[in-house]
Amino acid sequence: MEKKTLGFVLASAGPFFWGSSGTVAQHLFDTTNISTLWLVSVRMVVSGLLLLIYGALRRVPVMAVFKRPAAAGKLVAFSLLGMVGTQLTYFMAISTGNAATAAILQSLSPVLIILFLAARSWRVPSKINVISVASALIGTVLIVTQGHLHSLALPLTAVIWGLLAAVGATIYTLMPTKLIKDYGATAIVGWSMLIGGMFVFGGSQAWRHVPQLSAMAWLEVGFVIVFGTMLAYLFFLQSLEFILPTTASVLGTIEPLSATILSVLFLGVNFNLFGITGAVLIVGVTVLQFMAAKTASFGHD
Repeated sequence: MEKKTLGFVLASAGPFFWGSSGTVAQHLFDTTNISTLWLVSVRMVVSGLLLLIYGALRRVPVMAVFKRPAAAGKLVAFSLLGMVGTQLTYFMAISTGNAATAAILQSLSPVLIILFLAARSWRVPSKINVISVASALIGTVLIVTQGHLHSLALPLTAVIWGLLAAVGATIYTLMPTKLIKDYGATAIVGWSMLIGGMFVFGGSQAWRHVPQLSAMAWLEVGFVIVFGTMLAYLFFLQSLEFILPTTASVLGTIEPLSATILSVLFLGVNFNLFGITGAVLIVGVTVLQFMAAKTASFGHD
């Protein structure tokens, strides 16, 4: 398999596993007494440990970040604000609503990044960014109302958690860039998952809420941890060795698409034409931003 093809496969598999794990998590929330905090904490702790072990086996200097107190402090801050922020809000959005809507609303993060960078630089967003923001806002209204503007199509708490998931994903994207550049994605993602997971595990006293699950439900938990977290991150990070980050980010739209399709097929989640249009408008922002970046790079060349 050619390296570029392998990159596409890996960059597609990661988001697919993310999206499908959301659907599996929704099934767990719907059919068992599993606690959201318990699942999030166990998912993060186990995946963090597995990623760090993987990094160590590949001779990645996973302990290097702790040799500089300033970097270690930034890692802890990212673990609590970025990693916990995006993981916890996303799974709360699933448990209070559904996996499809949670993944779609989380996909608003590129728009929040546009607004944040525009505010920080005191610059008016470009035309393509204005179109992106407008598309996302219209899409959000359509997805949460399904075209009935006088009412919400899902609980308000699910909408709030979904929007907070977008905020969490924005922090997750912007906050660790220098840490990842200096110490590598495997080490930073692994440690932030482990640290954040231990924080949630201890804060929620998750050991008091171990669920009583069937063998099949435990297999679903295992899928969320191994495929939906560790392998999803590993595949996506590995893809960056073969394809550009901008290309990988566009393939990231597979996450909400897979979550939506699987939720409709297996969990009975329904979207009318307005909801589908809203999803397309939100997910399409990433494609729009990719096209703008490609055009800008060609212009620069």
